[in-house]
Amino acid sequence: MASHNKTKETRASVDRYLARIGDEGRRRECEILAKLMARATKRPPRMWGSSIVGFGSYHYRYDSGREGDMCLVGFSSRKGDISVYGLRAAASHERLTAKLGRHKAAKGCLYIRTLADVDLEVLEKLVSDAAAARKREDLG
Repeated sequence: MASHNKTKETRASVDRYLARIGDEGRRRECEILAKLMARATKRPPRMWGSSIVGFGSYHYRYDSGREGDMCLVGFSSRKGDISVYGLRAAASHERLTAKLGRHKAAKGCLYIRTLADVDLEVLEKLVSDAAAARKREDLG
C-alpha cells in the first residue's frame, strides 16, 4: 500500500506564520527570503503543513510506491537556522552552493544562520534552477 506525504499544502496564512516568528531580525530575513523565492519561482508563497513556506508544487512517486505532492522549494524558520528545502534538485547545486557562502547542508536541506552569511544572488539562482528542475521532472 502506498503511503502519502503528511506535509500538504494548506490554506493557512503565510503572513500570519511570518508574523509569529518571535525574533524580529529572523522575521525580517524570512520575509526577504519569501520575496526572493517568489521572484525566483514566479509562484506565490503557500503554507505546507504548519511551518514550511513553499512555492509551487510537484508530484513525486518513488519505486517503493510512496507518492504525494510537495512544494518545489521552500523554507522554514527553525530554532537555530533557516532551513531551505528542495535546492538539491538543481543540476547547478554543487557549483552554486560552493559560491553561496556560509551554510550547512544535510540530505534534503540547506541551513542558513543568517542571510548576511550568503550571497543572495547565488541563492536566488539556486532557487530558480531547483524549481525549474523539479517542474521538468514533474512533467517528464
